[in-house]
Amino acid sequence: MKKYFNIKVLVIIFSAIFISYFFINITIDRNDEKFKNLKKLLSNDQKKLIIKYLFPHKLKSTAYVKELEFKESGEGIKTKKTIIQLSNGKILEKHKLVDGFYYGINNFHPGSGYIGFYENYLFVLSSRGVLGFKKNLLNSKEKFVQIKNNINNFIGFKQFKKHRWFALKDLLIFNDKIFISYIEEIKEDCWNTSIIYADINYKNIIFKKLFSPKNCIHSIDNIDNEFSGHQSGGKIIDFDDNHILLSLGDYRSRHLAQKKKSVNGKIIKINFNNSNYKIISMGHRNVHGLLFDKQNNFLLSSEHGPQGGDEINLIEVDKINQGKVQNYGWPIASYGEHYGGKTEENQQKYIKYPLFKSHSKYGFIEPLKSFVPSIGISAIALITKNKYVVSSLKDESIYFFELNKQRKIINLKRVEVSERVRDLRFNKNKLFLFLEDTASIGVINLN
Repeated sequence: MKKYFNIKVLVIIFSAIFISYFFINITIDRNDEKFKNLKKLLSNDQKKLIIKYLFPHKLKSTAYVKELEFKESGEGIKTKKTIIQLSNGKILEKHKLVDGFYYGINNFHPGSGYIGFYENYLFVLSSRGVLGFKKNLLNSKEKFVQIKNNINNFIGFKQFKKHRWFALKDLLIFNDKIFISYIEEIKEDCWNTSIIYADINYKNIIFKKLFSPKNCIHSIDNIDNEFSGHQSGGKIIDFDDNHILLSLGDYRSRHLAQKKKSVNGKIIKINFNNSNYKIISMGHRNVHGLLFDKQNNFLLSSEHGPQGGDEINLIEVDKINQGKVQNYGWPIASYGEHYGGKTEENQQKYIKYPLFKSHSKYGFIEPLKSFVPSIGISAIALITKNKYVVSSLKDESIYFFELNKQRKIINLKRVEVSERVRDLRFNKNKLFLFLEDTASIGVINLN
């Protein structure tokens, strides 16, 4: 009897292992062709329940796979609306993206994303390539329509699996074209910031490479033995009929920001007709936001500092047109500190990268504003003449400010939104935010 009991136990154990293997593959390893037909037997909701209750430890590691699967499904993106009153008396409408935005750049859950406008449509892009559009965001019954695309030919499962910061970085729609920046694996474990582009299309967009740096930063084998994909830049804006601008971070290889032959720690101007580029400014750590104030003929950039020292910088367009490269000092000058501060462990770091507490004294351009401590500065937008808004990740707020005739920041006012703001756009007197703690599009009417 005991023998039969032991055999029965073994059968149960092996059955449990087989069933577990079956469910893991149909719910998690969705790239395995052997289980392609079996996967179709379960709905997305059923798969989510299996993962949630049977394999909760797999949630973090599989969110990017869920997002890729949703992209492949072509399903519409549902939204759910809530209302929040802000400290300045304005109303924040939050439209949560219920589907498709599962994996973040900083947070594991939910997803990060970017927003843009074209022909009265609002476009949204996830950090893993889910792309959709919608005409009336206020109508919760109307879904975002997904647009089929080939983004995953450039960055996909292999890269997403390595780290959540290997992702798409920005979206620009300009001159009937769509541009997307992303962290490209130039060589095995060697990365830099690139751009793909295509003609805009509402059904199927076939991207091709526009810009890809020749050099890359190895995530392990590099001069300072430090690497961060968070410091990748990736902001894209339009400049004129033939050019766009792109920011490239230093990936924590700080020395590159002052090397004239490197594109890292720079803002570059790219001709999208022939892919030629020029460096227009240098000495940047990680520019997250850019805007071109055409009336005042200057650029404003919002830049992540180290431990403290987030910056808003002004870049002269006349100097760009004259071919002069403007230098903002990183990593020689900064009002922040190396992570951990002036410890014995950081002694050699301060010798190599001193972070002097003046830019002008050492021949660099001073920031308009330096935030100490850091706010996790992100996007920046023009509202009306000489009035602007900048957003933050860490501080979960937006900051309204003005520039006076002397180009000094005045009337800086903080408004808390209680979520990390990844992207920011101003359109038809409304402020649109991508809120990444809930994967929502926020709308603030500024009337």
